[in-house]
Amino acid sequence: MRTLIATAFVSLDGVVEAPGGEPEYRNSGWTMNSVEFDPAAYELKGTEQAEASAMLLGRISYQAFSPIWPSMTEEFPHYNAMPKYVLSTTLAEKDLVDNWGETTILRSISDVARLRAGEGGPISIHGSATLVRSLQEHQLIDRYNLLVFPVLLGAGKRLFSQESMDAQTLKLVDSQTYSNGIQKNVFDVVR
Repeated sequence: MRTLIATAFVSLDGVVEAPGGEPEYRNSGWTMNSVEFDPAAYELKGTEQAEASAMLLGRISYQAFSPIWPSMTEEFPHYNAMPKYVLSTTLAEKDLVDNWGETTILRSISDVARLRAGEGGPISIHGSATLVRSLQEHQLIDRYNLLVFPVLLGAGKRLFSQESMDAQTLKLVDSQTYSNGIQKNVFDVVR
């Protein structure tokens, strides 16, 4: 079985929307604007890239990342080379970029469950808040890699589902606080 890892920049109140910038969001770019830069706080991102064997995205995140990430050869060499999976009921093959490696469209949560049940290494989920919440509700996420920023944003897309669901116990397996107040919290889901 593969490990599904949800990785996110998240505000203290659970918002994941527009960490790098989305013009329509009131606090767009909050990860860059809310704290001083400390390179140690982002070492988790390099570790994730080295450990992942594939990337899973929702349609909206795929459409946001695919025009940009392929040209970021220094920042994302492993991500750019690895297979990608996109969960979407509307995306067509013609909508996929041809310069970002092998990409497979999945049509249902059941397809994601089959992918997770197969052979291979960890699958990293970036952005994709709607997808992450759905996977939580179906108890398919195995780990959360969170960089929690000391900022409150109020409104915005949330990382965690607000639907009624069975309790999911998490075990903290790694944590650290950095000079700028960012906290790294890595949780495994207890099964």
